[in-house]
Amino acid sequence: MLRFAPSPTGDMNIANLRVAIFNYIVAKQKNEDLIIRIEDIDKEKNVEGKDKSILELLNLFSIEYSSVVYQSENLKYHQRIAMQLMTKKEAFSCFCSNDKLEELKLEAKEKSKPNVYDGFCATLSEETVFNCNAPFTVRLKNPKENITFIDGLKGDIEYKSFEIDSFNILKHDKTPTYNYACAVDDMLYDISMVIRDEIYLSDTPKQIHLRNMLGYDKKIEYIHLPIISNENTDDDSSINYLIKEGFLPSAIANYLVLLGTNAPVEIFTLEDAIEWFDITKISNNSVKFDIRKLRFINKKHLELMDDLRLSKILGFADSDIGKLAKIYLEESCTINELKSKILPIFEEKNSLESFSDELKTLKECLKTAPYYEEFNELKNFITKETSLKGESLSKPLRYLLTKAENGPDLAALYPFIKNYLGDIIK
Repeated sequence: MLRFAPSPTGDMNIANLRVAIFNYIVAKQKNEDLIIRIEDIDKEKNVEGKDKSILELLNLFSIEYSSVVYQSENLKYHQRIAMQLMTKKEAFSCFCSNDKLEELKLEAKEKSKPNVYDGFCATLSEETVFNCNAPFTVRLKNPKENITFIDGLKGDIEYKSFEIDSFNILKHDKTPTYNYACAVDDMLYDISMVIRDEIYLSDTPKQIHLRNMLGYDKKIEYIHLPIISNENTDDDSSINYLIKEGFLPSAIANYLVLLGTNAPVEIFTLEDAIEWFDITKISNNSVKFDIRKLRFINKKHLELMDDLRLSKILGFADSDIGKLAKIYLEESCTINELKSKILPIFEEKNSLESFSDELKTLKECLKTAPYYEEFNELKNFITKETSLKGESLSKPLRYLLTKAENGPDLAALYPFIKNYLGDIIK
């Protein structure tokens, strides 16, 4: 069992989506289920509707999963297991104030040491704890031995016992902390492999230690992915932003799998990647998000798209419009850019600086023009009927047919617009 565990606290970004995609691919390769675990235990940070937005995006990217679970639904298990740990003296009540904890943090910083709890409350007698009315959290005791595990990308990793904090497992309101809930839920759902960003690497020994204290001996495989750096703005790493800008889900997925991967081909689908992708062989170095590369890949996916499907995405239902749009891929890379070329063709063209009279003349001519298969035949008819030539013909004619003063050869465009001339010259 694998899991993708997003938090409903904000928009999904490229790093989140890459984690989801890799979990999906590996689950397919291993023939194991993938669950979506919504980590919603931090109620104050949750944003209403973000969970549904995440699921909609996963469906948009054709990421299949067996079920959706909400971490908050396991609260009773989190609390019950915490009580078991306290009964076994593996966890203890901590009455330390925020000021005290901040003091320990500053002291550790000054001495260039790990910021770990000093264990003061672990030494309190049962009588003292019983008689204390102050609010408390619950902390797990430090491990007595070093924690070792194997990361699929980074190899053997070891954390000294003193480096692993006596971390909180329950907050003052007795809701679980992130590391505690994550470790418990990975047990509850029998997770066999965890694929996540390397920013969570230091959490892994804490979660392993917690499961050790509970006698859970199943070994979970770990892979911590190198970060994706972004030289641009935070906006262009939001998946919602990229979709709104006209990038195809297939192209975004293609690009994210390609990052740091020695792929046999540059352009592919997720289904293709399942056949050859090896997560243990991706680069262990951080990778850069390059919007220019994504634009190139998006353009290639548009070129390969079925003409009718492309037409429908643009708001039509004619494969000729899809073919027309592909001509404009010489100067466009996204759906939005294609729309900015195609939609104006069907808008009214009432005036053109320096050529208003010619434009009017052409409109009247084309309204009475017979149907021609070839553009040159139509052009010869216009020339004969209007006596227009040179720029007096070419500039207003281009504008009338495309609402642009520059662009692809009209002879190349004509086969795909000739059936729409009545709508175009209105």
